Amino acid sequence: MPSRLRTRLRSTLTAALTLAALLMLPSPAHATAQTASPEFDQQVLFKASQDPGYACFRIPAIVRTNDGTLLAFAEGRVLNCGDAADIDIVVKRSTDDGLTWSPLEVVNDGGGDTHGNPAPIVDRRTGRILLAETYNTGRTDGAGCSVPCDRTPHMQYSDDDGLTWSQPRDLSAEILPPNWNSWYATGPVHGIQLTRGKHKGRLVFGVNTETWDGSRVTANNAALIVSDDDGDHWRIGATDSYPIATDGTWRQKPSEVTLTERTDGSVLVSGREQDGTDLGHRTQAVSRDGGDSFIAPFRDLPDLYAPQVQCSTLGVGSRILLACDADPDRRRTMMIRSSYDGGRTWDSVDRGTVVTKDWSGYSDMARVDGDTVGLLYEGGAVTATDEIRFARFNAAWLQPRRGPDPTTADLAPHARRAAVLGGAQETDGVSGGALSFDGVDDAVRLPYSDRLPLGTKDFTVSLWFRYTATTGDQPFLWMGGVGTTQPQVWLRGEPAGNHVRALITTRVGATTVHTTSVVTAGAYNDGVWHQAVLRRGGGQLTLSVDGTAVSTADIVGSVSRNSPFGVHVGQRMDSMQYFTGSLDEVHVWDRLLTDDELAAEHPSPDGTVLWLPMDHVSDSH
Repeated sequence: MPSRLRTRLRSTLTAALTLAALLMLPSPAHATAQTASPEFDQQVLFKASQDPGYACFRIPAIVRTNDGTLLAFAEGRVLNCGDAADIDIVVKRSTDDGLTWSPLEVVNDGGGDTHGNPAPIVDRRTGRILLAETYNTGRTDGAGCSVPCDRTPHMQYSDDDGLTWSQPRDLSAEILPPNWNSWYATGPVHGIQLTRGKHKGRLVFGVNTETWDGSRVTANNAALIVSDDDGDHWRIGATDSYPIATDGTWRQKPSEVTLTERTDGSVLVSGREQDGTDLGHRTQAVSRDGGDSFIAPFRDLPDLYAPQVQCSTLGVGSRILLACDADPDRRRTMMIRSSYDGGRTWDSVDRGTVVTKDWSGYSDMARVDGDTVGLLYEGGAVTATDEIRFARFNAAWLQPRRGPDPTTADLAPHARRAAVLGGAQETDGVSGGALSFDGVDDAVRLPYSDRLPLGTKDFTVSLWFRYTATTGDQPFLWMGGVGTTQPQVWLRGEPAGNHVRALITTRVGATTVHTTSVVTAGAYNDGVWHQAVLRRGGGQLTLSVDGTAVSTADIVGSVSRNSPFGVHVGQRMDSMQYFTGSLDEVHVWDRLLTDDELAAEHPSPDGTVLWLPMDHVSDSH
């Protein structure tokens, strides 16, 4: 269908469907009835069935103009939901704080090519709305862009509050150096204008790019793009580059960065970490000179659980909000988490506020009015790319800031105390005290430390358990990631199958994944104390309960490389399984202990990774 006719058809049919679309409210967690001033409401904003001419909508971005208009951008994908097909940039406008929206309008028609990655910025001095975007040659087979990909940055603007847009101009001469000659991506999320310091008024947005040497991708580059003349000219500012080895591995690969100006005028840059050897799927850097340079390279955030996905940030007073999926393995459970110290630390998932438990993906946020925030995000009951939703919420809807959790001692050298979650209670133990778990939300979580990842080392796990559950998986200890491809070590009861199972998943190099597990002949769910011991070493993975051992051949690789990383007692990492029963004396060493060492009344502390006596809970106060 010709693009001009396609555009007319979209506008005509979209207008007829707008009212119906506003009434389609998915059911979020904590949602309230829609009122004039709700704490939370949401609606479907872009969806193929209500916006004809498109097969799929992805990559949301949103800003609020000087006149108070909300502009919600997305990629309108014409042929399919692939990243490199015929893609337009589209927009809807709201002049009533997001209650109602205009029909869809095409800002930039791909005409068979990919025109995407919208990154809007509002210049508060002039009122102009600038829109950075990226082009590449389109394809019709649903595949991704060829490597090297012919991506080029462009920009257009609106001086009438987003009603009409200028012709795009190619920014390659300004911000596409010769060595950024493969992947190139603007945003995709709103850029910012600095409001403090000597660079006040500067416009800043983020890009990530790749370098191609003629045979392979050799580097990943994350950078800030800045303008000091209201967007007339742009230049490359802060840049952090990481080499990619010949075997395809790298330490970090920060991409899809989102920017927030902190209260001290510095810029927090939060990015998606894509398959690096560092732990975690979120990474951060800071600029203190208005985006000209980073004070240090990007660093990983292993205990900020998220899958590999673009996320968004927004400063609200002294608080920074993060909209991001909370499931550490798959794109689902959109959640708002907060930082109260400029991004140095972030709320854990048990402190965040769930927007939806559906599948969810990319997002962006904007201030609507007062303390109301608008969230534009990908979501769906079937896949994360079903539709793009617009949610509004205020501070009262967010979970209140919680004080420190109760703790229990970790006797490993130099270890911090572990957090006791959900109200796990003291009970009688093997000798002395233990902790009991209710199977609902009780757990013990260790704060991240470099000593915890076991990598490729031999190890020994020893713990005591007592339970009577006859159904459900009963996690005793979980170390590492979750899912079928993330490195991990775990030990749990599986009473329905009448066994206790230990599993390790390892990664070798960039992509090779191995998994093996070992199971006992019984579930040991008789309500009395049993000791479980899991050992890796000597070519074997061995699980013993009360001295009865079963083994399987070990598998090569790291059990903690390149994934979000957590250590949980009584809980699966993604909060989808909780233990009902009691646990005591949880001990992990990064070496293979002998039978005699384990039988000793006080095993050697050499190589201790963690040691939780589990005998006492200290109140946070």
